[in-house]
Formats: sequence, structure tokens, C-alpha cells
Amino acid sequence: MGEERVGVYEATFLIGQAAATDLAAAVEHVRSLLKRAGAEVLAMRKWDERRLAYEIDKQKRGVFILTYFKAPTSSISGLERDCNLSETILRLLVTRADHLTDEEIAANDARQALDDEAKLRSEEAKRQAEAPEERVSIGAPVQEGEGGAETDEEKSEDEAAATVDQA
Repeated sequence: MGEERVGVYEATFLIGQAAATDLAAAVEHVRSLLKRAGAEVLAMRKWDERRLAYEIDKQKRGVFILTYFKAPTSSISGLERDCNLSETILRLLVTRADHLTDEEIAANDARQALDDEAKLRSEEAKRQAEAPEERVSIGAPVQEGEGGAETDEEKSEDEAAATVDQA
């Protein structure tokens, strides 16, 4: 029996907006799925965050994580199965990337930027959770001079206009 063949792959993971609120956990989930498949991550970055063409699992927006990795060819089906079972990953696309050079793959490596963005999102969510709610109103906002409590001057102007209209 020969040695198992290892290939270079490109994978795009689609993470739902709900799961992407904790981007650090979502990225760590992607890393754990790749590790479970026996993959060596060569590059990883956030490709885009956009509105989806159609709703997937009641999600209208998603974050795309692009990864390049080396893995045994036999482990790709297991990776796809794990992603299909995952509640975090909405979709996965894996293609061979043997045609890319190491420099091209390295140019797509933005793991530090991805980790930094995850940290910033986490801090922002924490800050918003700690901030007290300012003022909650139901319905349209009331502009000055519209509805609400009128001043004595506004009341007298309205009464004067009504008197003129009756005359």
C-alpha cells in the first residue's frame, strides 16, 4: 500500500449572520473542522460579508471565510459531512488549488486581520450589551411642534387661526 495522497485545496465557508455575531467562535469552529479533517491551514481570511441571493436557513446575510489548506484527499468527504451537520456553517465549497503557487496562497493569508476583526466585534457587542438603553419609544418619533405637548404660544396661535377661519 502506498502513502496517502495529500492535495492543496481552497474552501469557502459560508457562515450565517447570526453565527457571525461571535466571529471569533465561528472562525475557531472552521479551524476545528479543518483540524478534524487532518488539514494543515496555509491561509485563511474573511472574503466578504454580504446579502445572500436567497435565504438559507432563515438567514439573509452571511460571512464568507476563504481558506487554503493541505489535506489527505480521503478526508475531504469527511470535512463536507461535518460542515453539513454543523449549525454554524450554512454552505461549503471545496475545490482543488494545486494550480496556485505558494506565493499566491500566502498573499491570501490574513489570519491576523481576521482575528483582529473578531476581537473588535466581540468588544463592540460587549460594549453594546453593557450600555443602558437610552429611550425606547413606540411608533414614529415626535418632532418639535408635532403632536405631543404644545406650548401656550402654540395653543394661542392655533386658537387665533381658528377664529380667523370662522370669520
